Amino acid sequence: MNYSYKEAKELLTSKGKFYINLGLERISAVLELLGNPQDRLKCIHVAGTNGKGSVCAIIEAVLREAGKKTGLFTSPHLFKYTERIKINGVDISDEDFARLVFEICNTADKHNIHLTEFEILTAVAFKYFDENKVDVVVLETGLGGRFDATNVIKSNLCAVITHIDLDHTERLGNTKDKIAFEKAGIIKPNCPVVTSEGYEAIRDAADANDSLLMMITPLEDTSNLALKGLYQQENLSLALAAVRLVFPEIPENVIQTALSKVKHPARFQYLAGKNIIIDGAHNPNGIAALKESLDFYFPDKHRRFVFGCLKNKDHKKMVSLLFDKNDEIYFYHFSNPNSCTVEELQSECEFPSKEFKSLDEFEYRDDTLTVICGSFYMINEVINPDCFL
Repeated sequence: MNYSYKEAKELLTSKGKFYINLGLERISAVLELLGNPQDRLKCIHVAGTNGKGSVCAIIEAVLREAGKKTGLFTSPHLFKYTERIKINGVDISDEDFARLVFEICNTADKHNIHLTEFEILTAVAFKYFDENKVDVVVLETGLGGRFDATNVIKSNLCAVITHIDLDHTERLGNTKDKIAFEKAGIIKPNCPVVTSEGYEAIRDAADANDSLLMMITPLEDTSNLALKGLYQQENLSLALAAVRLVFPEIPENVIQTALSKVKHPARFQYLAGKNIIIDGAHNPNGIAALKESLDFYFPDKHRRFVFGCLKNKDHKKMVSLLFDKNDEIYFYHFSNPNSCTVEELQSECEFPSKEFKSLDEFEYRDDTLTVICGSFYMINEVINPDCFL
């Protein structure tokens, strides 16, 4: 039977699937029934609070430019689930996506295994990459690391742990050290780990696994990197350290060509036509990094913000970090059931603000920068997909 993307999406977003339940038992059980496709893949595994998506995008671009057949699994998506699973930069087709979603769900249901949305997507990615015999999978964790569904892999070519900050504290712990312990769970026996922050939990995990620990200093030159934002220097340094460690044969000219082509939508992405910046900064650390980059790249422009976020984020801190008294501020209550209301955000903002309706209501001028930032769920509703082509 042929299923459609629409039917697969409805299944994934149903109440029976759309929730978080960390743990490896369910994903392990269903992958066993599928023949353990993950065991035939070579993975670079990336965890962290901020920057892991950019690190994955950079690594994948370099490996593809070097002639490797790449698989890329990231989250979240902006417009379609298929964006999360790519081979050589091309999204999985609607047909393959629907086929695999239903194959995995039917297998799980037959054996009374209750998979979450993210577990289904992870299994789809592993099965798809295995079917297509990719050379290297660049694998981004969804949440945490130790009990994240992607951590069902038994080994990796390299683990990369990006910047760590307070996020998802209700699940990962309320200190950076506790969160670092969860992220360090992706470190595997005798597989190297690259990081830029010396958390004891990461050092201990590397020691316990007899793994080479590479501490990098973020000094890479970002002038040739297509991704902008001051924070990309650390991401680039982590990505290139991992590539050079695992694939030392890749020439520098290939690396530099790849960097000029890297795409990672909604990360300090500038749309010159209307003077718009789009950034999926969805926690205080991301907001602070966005503000720093705005001050550096656009110090003299008047700023108009469109902001929305989820209730489980520290929105009070985000609002206090982001805005100045001369900014034009719009808040948006998007359709996610966990979205903050306009009134909630306005009550936490010391400056005047309005409710956002549509970008069509704005006048676009050279001296005004429109910054659309916050939850990816919000960006999905505010921006037309054609802007990212």
